[in-house]
Amino acid sequence: MKTYYITYPHGKYKAITLSYDDGKVQDRRLIDILNRYGLKGTFHLNGGLFPTEDEVETPDSRIKKSEVASLYQGHEVACHTYTHPTIARCPIDKVADEVIMDRQVLEELVDYPVCGFSYPNGSYNQAIQQLLPLLGIEYARPVGSTKNFSIPENWYEWQPTCHHNNGLIALAEEFTQLHKSQYLYLMYVWGHSYEFDHDENWELMEEFAAHVSKDESIWFVTNIEYKRYMEASKRLVFTNKGDKVYNPNAQTVWIRINQYVFAVKPGMNDLSKNQ
Repeated sequence: MKTYYITYPHGKYKAITLSYDDGKVQDRRLIDILNRYGLKGTFHLNGGLFPTEDEVETPDSRIKKSEVASLYQGHEVACHTYTHPTIARCPIDKVADEVIMDRQVLEELVDYPVCGFSYPNGSYNQAIQQLLPLLGIEYARPVGSTKNFSIPENWYEWQPTCHHNNGLIALAEEFTQLHKSQYLYLMYVWGHSYEFDHDENWELMEEFAAHVSKDESIWFVTNIEYKRYMEASKRLVFTNKGDKVYNPNAQTVWIRINQYVFAVKPGMNDLSKNQ
């Protein structure tokens, strides 16, 4: 009997995603590091807090609207509410306004659907979790650290592995040593880019990026790309014999059957021809 596994793209079994909030000017330096090492991040912005174009920039400034599309190209822009309130204390209809207005502003800047979210101040409740999918939000990230590499069970309570100041290098070393390819692992790092200035520890992200970029078994991915890929993998339909698989998605999903890795393209795929 053959063993069937879902894998990450190209048969990889480890993934790393990063998530940074508030859109401060330090995002420039962070994105430069990510780009140099081939990592990807998700950046959660507040549509109502952008500075004016003629405002004098300070180390505490946010990125201006005119820079958003170019700076975050290749990464993900996601929601963080329009004005950054502690939303568990807000009337639920006002929470809806915060998300909708944030999406509208950000989508005008990046020209694609903005469907990710992080809870401002880590604030949320069950009613907010139930609201977000009705507003077009596909996942939401709270604060905190699990210190593990598990796959999320609730996309609206997607707990990160760690804040970058919470054991990042030790966890990265543990992560790169994982070798059991019958599992899927995810390392999720979060924070605020301005914290690197405050803590004077930019070398932390340099060391992390340099270390993990050498591991060819890691898929570097944005939050939304990861969520959509994992959801797409659940929609594959195999024949009982297992020699064919139908992929109803618009994207390719990768699987492994025994030692063989297959790219399951959209539509019907004949697996017997490739073994």
